Amino acid sequence: MRDLVRSELEESASITGSVDPESVLRIAEVLTEVFRTKHKVILFGNGGSAADAQHIAAEFSGKYLFDREPLNAVALTNLSSITAIGNDYSYESVFERQVRAGIGEGDAVVGISTSGNSKNVLKAVQAAESLGARTIGFSGSGGRLKEEVELALVVPSRSPPRVQEAYMAAAHVMCGLVERSLFGRSTVFIDRDNTIAKDVPYCPRPEEMKLLPGAGEAIKRLNEAGLLIIVITNQSGVARGYFTEDTLKKINEKMKADLAKKGAKVDAIYFCPHLPDAGCKCRKPEVGMVMQALSDFPIDLTSSYVVGDSEHDIELGRRIGAKQIRVTNSFTLLDAAKRIVKERKASARGP
Repeated sequence: MRDLVRSELEESASITGSVDPESVLRIAEVLTEVFRTKHKVILFGNGGSAADAQHIAAEFSGKYLFDREPLNAVALTNLSSITAIGNDYSYESVFERQVRAGIGEGDAVVGISTSGNSKNVLKAVQAAESLGARTIGFSGSGGRLKEEVELALVVPSRSPPRVQEAYMAAAHVMCGLVERSLFGRSTVFIDRDNTIAKDVPYCPRPEEMKLLPGAGEAIKRLNEAGLLIIVITNQSGVARGYFTEDTLKKINEKMKADLAKKGAKVDAIYFCPHLPDAGCKCRKPEVGMVMQALSDFPIDLTSSYVVGDSEHDIELGRRIGAKQIRVTNSFTLLDAAKRIVKERKASARGP
């Protein structure tokens, strides 16, 4: 029996992992624009999908991961409306009538149907399209819904439980993307060695930590511009036995103290202690350290930067969708900070 349980869990994880990331991103971008322009999102479905519509609406109107202003999202699950419309018209009209009453141009609907063939869902998205709303569908690989909407999240399965599990995982990712895009803070992820501090190979002692010229001024400028400053650094010296994690923390505290003397502040430091061939998910250019930061801070990656001296830093920036700046002996962290502040001012002024 334990093997059967494991098999089902593995099947669920496999199907969820096969959802197209581009579909998730495109839908999140549309929802972000709908909310940014002060429009609303209406969600609907039958049975378990009705409960899922409520769940997703609550993530938007309440919060997903951090405190912020509410977003206008509503699930069509009012029992009186559903039974009245079902009794006076037909069950196929229970969502369509409510959509026609509440939707407008610039709004969006999310129709949810694991089979992709729920007639009342199909009728409602068709009505929404005729009224100029954006239309989104969550479904499995079967059915018509994916052809009836502007954007579809298609789970590659026809098993209702697997479809439901996968689209809810994707919906949570969307909630995070929308929330961070609308309310997250711009952040500068900065490499440590040869970017903020002199590169001492496998620096073993706090007293050997020395800031590079201009590093304090650079971070102070970024602080004053309202940016979060997060240091992300590969430190395989821990795994190689050159120093312990406790010593590394003391070295990082020395760096923070030296920056504080310059009026500069680092909001957090994350490090990867593993060997390059360990296969971990945190060593740059893998995104594990950024994922840690996202769980701790409200960060908008699309307006953020990665600054460092290596190709790994630049590749990390590409992977997370942030802007990338590479420092060299002739283009320092201070130069990078000046560029970031200038770009932010230009962006605030607009075209």
